[in-house]
Amino acid sequence: MSKEFNPADTHILKEIMQYRRDVRGNRFTDKSVSSEVIDQILEAALYAPSVGYSQPWQFIVIDDQNIKQKVFNSFTEENAHAKALFSGKKQQDYAQLKLEGILESPINIAVFYQPSEKAILGQTSMSDMGRFSVVCAIQNMWLMARSLNVGIGWVSIVDPEKVKAAVNAPQNSELIAYLCVGYVNEFLDEPELKSKKWEEEKQKGDIIFKNTFNNII
Repeated sequence: MSKEFNPADTHILKEIMQYRRDVRGNRFTDKSVSSEVIDQILEAALYAPSVGYSQPWQFIVIDDQNIKQKVFNSFTEENAHAKALFSGKKQQDYAQLKLEGILESPINIAVFYQPSEKAILGQTSMSDMGRFSVVCAIQNMWLMARSLNVGIGWVSIVDPEKVKAAVNAPQNSELIAYLCVGYVNEFLDEPELKSKKWEEEKQKGDIIFKNTFNNII
């Protein structure tokens, strides 16, 4: 008999998605995260769909301060480059943002895509489907963590090759995400960049169409 859910379940899932946040270093506390909680987060990743049931993901759980420092050093270098790409008030606002929690979070998780040497069902026309599968796993981790009142922050301002070197990743493994994981002192009511008006929020009418792009719902 197939599992069915009720409206209360739907409401809880909606709230978990609605109140998921990308957590920065100024929110993490020093409370340790148990191995049981980390296992639940990683198990959620394994429930994700994957193209051709390829399961092309790899996860490195990091609590070594030396490794975290190497990744943080890469962030510092890349962040300086990124800041220079903005100008005027945008650059000033960028400088005020706390964009990672590598050292502050007790656990970091590096998530890799492991490409296959053989043909993968469903990936023969769209080669990035394997990478998208890994992203689905990351979203599962994020939602499970939020349901456990654990924060996750995704750091994308790093050099992937330096992260690979820091964790001794295989040459053909591709970094998809570097995640900071830990308990937080607060989950914000809305995304921080929305509150700071970094970008305007898109409305449904701007992004949802019917049949063709010139037919707005």
